[in-house]
Amino acid sequence: MSTLGAEPVVRVSHLSKRFRLFHERHQSLKQSLLNRRRSTYEDFWALRDISFDVAEGETFGIVGHNGSGKSTMLKCLTEILEPDEGSVSVNGTISALLELGAGFHPELSGRENIYLNAAILGVPRKYVHDRFDQIVEFSGLEQFIDTPVKNYSSGMFVRLGFAVAVNVDPDVLIIDEVLAVGDADFQAKCGDKIAEFRDRGKTIVLVTHDMGDVVRLCKRAAWIDHGRLRMIGPPSEITDAYLETAHSGRAITINDTMRWGSGEVKITSIELLDGAEQPVAMPRSGEPLAIRFVLSADEPVIDPELTLAVFDQSGTLISEVGTRSRNTRIDQVHGHRQVTLELDHLSLTEGTYELTAKLHDESGQREFDVRTRFVKFDVLKGTDGDRGLVTLGGRWNV
Repeated sequence: MSTLGAEPVVRVSHLSKRFRLFHERHQSLKQSLLNRRRSTYEDFWALRDISFDVAEGETFGIVGHNGSGKSTMLKCLTEILEPDEGSVSVNGTISALLELGAGFHPELSGRENIYLNAAILGVPRKYVHDRFDQIVEFSGLEQFIDTPVKNYSSGMFVRLGFAVAVNVDPDVLIIDEVLAVGDADFQAKCGDKIAEFRDRGKTIVLVTHDMGDVVRLCKRAAWIDHGRLRMIGPPSEITDAYLETAHSGRAITINDTMRWGSGEVKITSIELLDGAEQPVAMPRSGEPLAIRFVLSADEPVIDPELTLAVFDQSGTLISEVGTRSRNTRIDQVHGHRQVTLELDHLSLTEGTYELTAKLHDESGQREFDVRTRFVKFDVLKGTDGDRGLVTLGGRWNV
C-alpha cells in the first residue's frame, strides 16, 4: 500500500489499540484496592487491525469523524501510546504537532522553553542554539522571548510551539489539526512552511477536518471510521466518500448565541429553497438556490438594508452581498416582509458553511438585527466535480 518505487518511512502493520472503560468510580484509594477484582469494565478498541505504509517524501492524509481514532493513531506513531496488537515503525527523526506547547513549563521563559521543548523532541542543544534566531523569528515573539510563558496569550503559546516543531528539521512531520493557529499572517507562514517541507521531500502525516487541505497537500489519504480503516487511496476519492457519509442525515441548524441589535425590525426566519421553491436541507453545488428571509416590524421602518455573508468552517469570509449592492431597495418593513436572494447556480463547492445576516440603516451605523453565523448547512457535491471553496462555472471550448 506504499507509493511505488519509494521505501516506506512509516509502516503500520495490523495496529490495534485498546482502552478500558470502567463502569464504577471509587471515591477512595482504599475502596479501589478492596474492589479492584470486582470492578466492571469493557474493552474499547480505539483502533482495530489497521495497516498502511507512507513512503519517503509522501504527504499522507488521515480523515474521519471526531472519535474515530485519528489522534490515537498519531500518538502510536509518536510512541506516546503503545499498540496492544500489531506494530508501528518510523525510520528517521520525527517531530509531532499534536498538542502545541506540550512540555512547556509555565514559570520558564520562552527562550528556556525552546530548549526544553526541543530536548523533549530529542534535538541536540547545539542544533537548537544554531537555529534559535530562526525559531524566534518564525514565532514573531522576539519582544516576549524572555517573558515567562505563563504570561503568554493562547495564540502566542501555540505559535511558539509550532515554531519549535517545524524548525528542528525532522525527517517525518506529524500534524494533528494545527494548520490554522494564530492570526492570518501566521497561518500563511505555517502553510508556506508545510509546503517547503513537502518540496524538500520530507514525509508528512496529516490529520485534519479540512478536506481542502487533504486534496491540496496529500498524495494519498486514509479514512478511519470507528477505529477501522474504511478506505485508502487518492485524496479526492477518500474525501468524497467520507463527506457523503458525514453529510448523511444532517439538517440545517440555527444558533442565535451571537445576536444583537436595536430591534425596530427583525429577521424572524430564513429558509433555503431549491429550483422548484421547495425547502432543501442540503443544497447541491451548481444547482439553483434561493435564500428567503422574513422580516418583521411593529412600526414602519424605512429603507433598511439586508446584508448576507457566507463563511466556511474555518471562519473565512467567502462572500458578502447586500440588497443595495445589487441595486435592490426595501422601501419599508411594517408587519411582515419577504426578501429573497435568488441564485441561478450555487457557486459553493461541497462542504459545511455558515451564514451571517444583518439588518441596518442606510448609513450602516444603526444595526437593527445582527445574527452572526446563525445558520449552518451542508452543500453536496455537484455534477461538475469542481474543487476549492467556490466553483468558477463557465465551460471549456477546445
